Amino acid sequence: MVKASLEIIAENDHFIVINKPPGLLSIPDREGKEISLKEILQQKYDQIFTVHRLDRETSGIIVFAKDPETHKFLSQAFEERTVEKYYQGIVVGTLPEKQKTIDAPIAENTVKRGVMIIHQRGKHAVTDYEVLEDFGKFSLVQFRIHTGRTHQIRVHMQYVGHPLVCDEVYGDGIPVKISSFKRNYKLSKNEEEEKPILSRIGLHAQRLRFTDMEGNAYDLTAEMPKDMRALLQQLRKNA
Repeated sequence: MVKASLEIIAENDHFIVINKPPGLLSIPDREGKEISLKEILQQKYDQIFTVHRLDRETSGIIVFAKDPETHKFLSQAFEERTVEKYYQGIVVGTLPEKQKTIDAPIAENTVKRGVMIIHQRGKHAVTDYEVLEDFGKFSLVQFRIHTGRTHQIRVHMQYVGHPLVCDEVYGDGIPVKISSFKRNYKLSKNEEEEKPILSRIGLHAQRLRFTDMEGNAYDLTAEMPKDMRALLQQLRKNA
């Protein structure tokens, strides 16, 4: 991962907004063996402060502050839910309700560390969803999360029986291949085995709306990465 390949969506003296590629950690993990987005930014800027984070496999829009005041202001905005957060995801199956609000508390599994479950002892968690396209075997869904719980969209979609594609923890984790939805699929001559189109969780942080310390309003979007776009293109073709 090199600095030059990072896609900057917006930047000023106070913060930077990046379209995070899938597979890159937002911030260093406990082991510290892998480079994170924060560390890449730290190589370029003197100070970088974490405002929020995305799961490693989730792509999309993420904000880092450049000074303590902005960090405090933006962190508070996220906590107080004045920031609007929109995601797009590819889920398994056809959802019976095309629009719905999922309001179900999320807690950490006491047996499996790092895995979240729906439980009454959990924290309040609210997700709105709207089906954008229905392909039968899969659906493209837009989410707006009103709370910022760990794995919130993934847990809520498992809860309603339509987990995100390729989710090993909350779904079947099976990579998506064209042969899984295209009849009479044949390998090309130089292929020994079929390569998956998507092999990571199909979730992308698509849009953020927030106001900065000076009262300027931002409405920023991040383009979906190639792997998810390729899958959608194939699904549309075969719909």
